[in-house]
Amino acid sequence: MYNPTIVIAGLMVLAILFLMAVFAKLFRKAGPHEAIIVYGFRGTRVVKGRGTVIFPMVENCKGLSLELMSFDVAPQQDLYTRQGVAVTVEAVAQIKVKSDPESILTAAEQFLTKAPKEREDLIRLVMEGHLRGIIGQLTVEEIVKQPEMVGDRMRSTCADDMNKMGLEVISFTIKEVRDKNEYITNMGRPDVARIKRDADVAAAEADRDTAIKRALAAREAAVAKAQADQERVLAETLSLAKQAEAQRDLELKKAEYNEMMKKAQAQADKAYEIQTNIMQQQVRAEEVTVHQVEKEHEVKVQEAEIERRDRELTATVLKQAEFERRRIETLAEAERQRLIKEAEGRAAAIRAQGDAEAEIIFKKGEAEAKAMNVKAEAYQEFNQAAIVDKLISNMPEVVKALAAPLANVDKITVISTGNGDAAGLNKITGDLTKMAAQIPALFETLSGMPLNELFAKVRTIGDKGPKLDGKSKGAAQ
Repeated sequence: MYNPTIVIAGLMVLAILFLMAVFAKLFRKAGPHEAIIVYGFRGTRVVKGRGTVIFPMVENCKGLSLELMSFDVAPQQDLYTRQGVAVTVEAVAQIKVKSDPESILTAAEQFLTKAPKEREDLIRLVMEGHLRGIIGQLTVEEIVKQPEMVGDRMRSTCADDMNKMGLEVISFTIKEVRDKNEYITNMGRPDVARIKRDADVAAAEADRDTAIKRALAAREAAVAKAQADQERVLAETLSLAKQAEAQRDLELKKAEYNEMMKKAQAQADKAYEIQTNIMQQQVRAEEVTVHQVEKEHEVKVQEAEIERRDRELTATVLKQAEFERRRIETLAEAERQRLIKEAEGRAAAIRAQGDAEAEIIFKKGEAEAKAMNVKAEAYQEFNQAAIVDKLISNMPEVVKALAAPLANVDKITVISTGNGDAAGLNKITGDLTKMAAQIPALFETLSGMPLNELFAKVRTIGDKGPKLDGKSKGAAQ
């Protein structure tokens, strides 16, 4: 079924697509490397970096490249320097159209209808002309040695002409400079010779300086070695001197120490001897005291022994004799009863024999009792005289005991520190004499009374002690 609406919509779509195609055909865009020159009923305008609509029949456009143009600048004819030397120069130039609209329009006026080769030829002619003029103002040495200066002059000289064409010189670089007469080659020979000469001179000077420095170094090394040897010898000498001084000081200190040790040893030995003597005196005093106590105990023991024997005699001999007598009497009586007649004859003999034996036993007890009384009397006289005798008789033993430590001494070193009798060996004998002189005082201490009183109580020879009276004897019996 025919539908007019769809047809109209389709036609409208087609019309829109056609218009879009036409508009796309008419719209021109300028790339970043070009500029579009539009000319027509709206005048001439430059479109750069954007797009524009070109109305057909009334407007037209052409593109102008803004890219960098690089070409050789190498004149075919020789260029003469200020010195009149003919040289051939080859250079490279980089030129582009300026980016401002006025320069673009100017370049469009000059080159828009020309081909790229024609445009480069025109620019090259201008560049070669300016290069010829610049080379004529410089020397070969300046051209060869200062190519940057040539490039700077070319840019500054060509700037006006390039501006008139809407162009600018980006760079100008000389690639090569040569000549037919080998001027450039010979130009370097004096420098080469001078450089070679300077190098030879520098090498000779370096060798000379090296030899001088080696000699100086050898001399300094020899001097340093000599100084080091002198310092070493001096140090060794000082070290030996210090060692000798140290050895001397050590020996002196050893001698002083030995002397101090000997003095201390002597003092210690002397103190030991004195202390030993004192201790021996004390021991001897204790021994005397003990001996005295022992004597007293012996006296008491002897007295107890006498009493014991007396009692034993009374308990054994007399009672035994009495018991024996009674036994014999009983036996005799029994024998007499058994053998009356025979015993009568013997009874008298037996009685006589018993009496004799009893008499013997009685006499023996009486003799022992008398001996005990005599011994007791002797002990009574033994109290003072005998003690004095014992003390005097034992005095050499005491002195011998005091001097006994000297017998154990192998060697005595006497260091005399005084004068007169109080020095040397006299000091030792003097000390012994003093110790011996202290013995009477020791005896007086032990006996409890002065010696003069003890000696006063000693009886002369021939004196006898008091005898026991009858009562004493009877008591003893």
